[in-house]
Amino acid sequence: MDYGQKNMNILDTIVAAKKKEIADKKSMIPVALLERSIYYETKLVSFKKYLLRNDLSGIIAEFKRKSPSLGSINPHASVERTTMGYMQAGASALSVLTDQQFFGGKYEDLTTARKFNFCPILRKDFILDEYQIIEAKSMGADVILLIASILESAQVKQLADFAHSLGLEVLLEVHDQEELERTLTDKVDAIGVNNRNLKDFTVSIETSQKLAALIPDSIIKVSESGISQPETILTLKDYGYRGFLMGEAFMKTSRPEKACATFIQELQHLAKPVTA
Repeated sequence: MDYGQKNMNILDTIVAAKKKEIADKKSMIPVALLERSIYYETKLVSFKKYLLRNDLSGIIAEFKRKSPSLGSINPHASVERTTMGYMQAGASALSVLTDQQFFGGKYEDLTTARKFNFCPILRKDFILDEYQIIEAKSMGADVILLIASILESAQVKQLADFAHSLGLEVLLEVHDQEELERTLTDKVDAIGVNNRNLKDFTVSIETSQKLAALIPDSIIKVSESGISQPETILTLKDYGYRGFLMGEAFMKTSRPEKACATFIQELQHLAKPVTA
């Protein structure tokens, strides 16, 4: 995720706010009510299978209204139009921010995306509690995000196990080698390497390149942040990456779905073999 502050305090602030939010939601919306959602028994779509499909781009197109670093990005974008446009453009999956305080997302954004799209949908949020995983399934999500920088190794395994018990898949996000080695487990389905340095918030694709060999082949490799050129995706594919999370590159335009379509067309053109 793009935290975008000049110090680590933003993570502490987000986690503290999220713990309070979880406690408030538990007191207002019992698990039994979440389990009655029309999406709770819906057949899930495999994130892994879609990322491995050769007829799709590998792009995980994100719907995000704002971030702590950039502030407002695209506050009035239509979830329906944007997400449907992403999928029609050839994206492999959707990522939908559901954190309201820091990213301007909401529960209804994901349920709207689910209503209009048959594809894997990632709930992008700060998952700390099993309650949020039940909530994710009730929204219509197929995969959850676990962030290594805010979780202990035991928590990653526990939350991943619980997600799998509900049929959900798990994307584990790491920022560096220490986080990867500390939390690496076969209990996750994919590992997302965030190219943003949490110490100085610079972005470098080299982070994905350096960590690629440390990720087992049995786990799908995803690269996150800093991807704005089709050539970058081709380079990352050479390192074994099958997923490419892109949000700001699309969302900062007036029509994110059109920006996504143009990007994928350029990617397909570059990827075509040269014939004599």
